[in-house]
Amino acid sequence: MIKVSVLYPRTEGARFDHEYYRSRHVPMVAELVGSAVTAWGVERGLNGGAPNAPAVYEAACWFEVETEEAWAAGFGPNADQILGDIANYTDITPVMQVSEVTATG
Repeated sequence: MIKVSVLYPRTEGARFDHEYYRSRHVPMVAELVGSAVTAWGVERGLNGGAPNAPAVYEAACWFEVETEEAWAAGFGPNADQILGDIANYTDITPVMQVSEVTATG
């Protein structure tokens, strides 16, 4: 299984519309990528792990898919629409990582 993570580094003075991201953008991505997505989630950064430490990331989302090829087949044809929507909720440049899930609990 593959996990695609998209993270938004906390940036002083940046704009991020969590409502839009949670209710419109991420569900849109899941719908456009299609049946390749078996699960997805949205996160909002609370803290950096230590008391009163700021969160490293403002927000993140993740998508579970069976293979990298399945993700690419769904994302690729829709990349312009997906990436073009980013300006509707943030001015933070996202960081993307594709990982192999090696264990779950």
